Amino acid sequence: MSRIAATFDRLRREQRKALIPFVTAGDPQPSAAVPLMHALVAGGADIIELGVPFSDPMADGPVIQRSSERALKHGVALSDVIAYIAEFRKTNTMTPVILFGYANPIESMGVERFADSAKRAGADGVLVVDYPPEEAETIVSLLDARELDTIFLLSPTTTGARLKQIAALGRGYLYYVSLKGVTGAAHIDLEDVARRLAQIRKHTDLPVGVGFGIRDPQTARRVATVADAVVIGSRLVQEIESSKPEELNARVTAFLTSVRTAMDENKEAQTA
Repeated sequence: MSRIAATFDRLRREQRKALIPFVTAGDPQPSAAVPLMHALVAGGADIIELGVPFSDPMADGPVIQRSSERALKHGVALSDVIAYIAEFRKTNTMTPVILFGYANPIESMGVERFADSAKRAGADGVLVVDYPPEEAETIVSLLDARELDTIFLLSPTTTGARLKQIAALGRGYLYYVSLKGVTGAAHIDLEDVARRLAQIRKHTDLPVGVGFGIRDPQTARRVATVADAVVIGSRLVQEIESSKPEELNARVTAFLTSVRTAMDENKEAQTA
């Protein structure tokens, strides 16, 4: 069983939902990358989405764009991000790590070389924003051969036919983008999310995580009542952006702990 499947299996037994934080690797500086990953785990992260800095993002709002710019100023490349995972694995062999990014750096490295490097480093999955399902069979096949999960995005505008395609190709979990627009947008319509998740689950047995628009513990708790996982990115990156170097890890851990605690209140309410 993969680390991702094992994580969701454990959480189901515990009647808890997965907390999946996103951070950009190398932000605010390369030396912070691995300690920050450990700080996320200390705060309750079940899976880490590790963003690969990219100069021309299409789905990222201004907060995550700035985080990429900071990392790129330090010269952080895809090969560095993979090296961070290898370093993280020296002391953490349990927490799944997803490489999250865009096709250009992967194509520049070479898809097969990328897949080999990611596997060797100890990555568990890959989410590429701009690999549509119609063009993803090659990378899915390469990643499958290395027991790496290909994570796909779904959105409020995903059609039924496209949902079936994605459900067939997706591995590990599916990531439902709760809002139209870019990361960092505000307001999430929980009733609409619940309706969409019900439709998605007709086509897949994979866990479904929800991201975009989750900015505080209370919203995370509400989303966790309908989703299998809560993905939180922009708000966490804001915490990184506003932290002094000496307080960075403590602040990230504290914020994520508040989210984890709120999510776990759902279980307490059910068992009370």
